[in-house]
Amino acid sequence: MIKLFVLDIDGCITMPFEVPEWDALAEIRRLNDRSKSDPNVPPVTICSGRPQPYVEAVGQWLGAYKPLIFESGGGMFDPVNVRLHWPDHLDKQRESEIADIRNWVESNIISAYTGSSVEFTKRTDVGIIHTNEDIIIEMYNKVKAHVEHTHPDFEVHRTEISINVIMSRSNKASGLRWLSDSCKISMNQMAYIGDSSGDIPALELAGMKFTPANGIAKMDTMDGLVRTSGEATWGVVEAYKAIIRKNKEL
Repeated sequence: MIKLFVLDIDGCITMPFEVPEWDALAEIRRLNDRSKSDPNVPPVTICSGRPQPYVEAVGQWLGAYKPLIFESGGGMFDPVNVRLHWPDHLDKQRESEIADIRNWVESNIISAYTGSSVEFTKRTDVGIIHTNEDIIIEMYNKVKAHVEHTHPDFEVHRTEISINVIMSRSNKASGLRWLSDSCKISMNQMAYIGDSSGDIPALELAGMKFTPANGIAKMDTMDGLVRTSGEATWGVVEAYKAIIRKNKEL
């Protein structure tokens, strides 16, 4: 029985820099509202590399009432009690390392690539945004080489429009474990949908795993993963309905 459906944002709930699929989002909202009265319909929540204000806003679109994970696994926002939570391992040393990485990125990446920007309001990771995937790949290779050499306790992931440097102990697998502890739901009772390399650690733990049609090819090597026929938001709707059917069978 799936009791929680965890969603990535970019490439799943929305496509970056595109107008959201409002009809699909409305359907996810309708189903999530139904979860309050129908045990076959699990509530939805978010596990995203995006910063807290963005994740909170998207959670409001969906009517989310379970904790939301932001900065991959670097923070949790409780939308019911309106409280922020940070992981115990975010100590002064880690914050100093994050500041070092951010300063290097601003001096060596942002200043060198026109159109790039650091994601604002982030505390536990360093995010970089650019609209050109070719430039993202070029920047990613430089950032990854630097971080692996200087800060081995950090991971570097990318999407087609972003790069995220995160604490290894705050990746999306950590985010899923945090949700499991907070919601008292085992990870085999969770479903997850993601489209990029940063989602793989969480997908490996989830009881049901999905990627939308636009998910990276690497996803297809994962046992038990279902690739939806719909892209992004419509893929999430498709996965949500598949979960509900499976729950009804049980």
